[in-house]
Amino acid sequence: MARARVIAAGETNVGMKRSHNEDNFLINEELNLYVVADGMGGHNGGEYASAICVNTVEEIVENMELGDAVPVEEDDPVDLVREKLRYALRLSGRRIYEKAAESPEFHGMGTTAVALLIDAGNAFVAHVGDSRLYLVREDTVQQVTEDHSFVARQVKAGALTEEQAKSHRMRNVIYRSLGYQEDVEVDVQVLALRKGDRFLLCSDGLSGHLEEFEIFDHLKNHAPQEASRRMIDLACERGGDDNITVVVALVDEVP
Repeated sequence: MARARVIAAGETNVGMKRSHNEDNFLINEELNLYVVADGMGGHNGGEYASAICVNTVEEIVENMELGDAVPVEEDDPVDLVREKLRYALRLSGRRIYEKAAESPEFHGMGTTAVALLIDAGNAFVAHVGDSRLYLVREDTVQQVTEDHSFVARQVKAGALTEEQAKSHRMRNVIYRSLGYQEDVEVDVQVLALRKGDRFLLCSDGLSGHLEEFEIFDHLKNHAPQEASRRMIDLACERGGDDNITVVVALVDEVP
């Protein structure tokens, strides 16, 4: 089957306030697979959790045949890919949970994650937590993922405005992550690709400092590597109070 041609680049930065980087990211050009994971847990725990996540997702997408492990619609390739990506994130959460349970030094570690898998003419997006995926298409920008966070729930309920949420004292509180419990619900969406689509995967160290119109401007007007560097530089200029990780993927051709 023909594959979409994608130009991608990514970068991670410790930021201006943290002593070490707990984020990890993945760009696998052979699979058209992209992941950003924002680890939590302090010491080495967060970095270890995010590494387990990106390695597990890559392993499952590349090697695993679901078989009877996960029920899918017979002969439905879209359902198969969607459920494989969902299973990959769930399994990474289980592995993080089990490692934390057996190793006291890793107790409480976890990670948020957002994954993009481009397969034929579709983009499969899976996420847990508040790492985000944005889509720039023609003259619009859209936050595709919905944060699993306290303030996002409050905004959705009408109790907070978007502006209030940005500075709320509980803005970093999330209610869903990989590793906090043995199993977790994973949100998965399937989008039809268009030539020229630009995707941004990022940790909240970036999204907390840039407005959507700025994301649009950088992705629309710069190649992926340049856009990544410029957005990280801007987040650092504005305080860089967390680790900052971005992956930009430009869909150059669609089969």
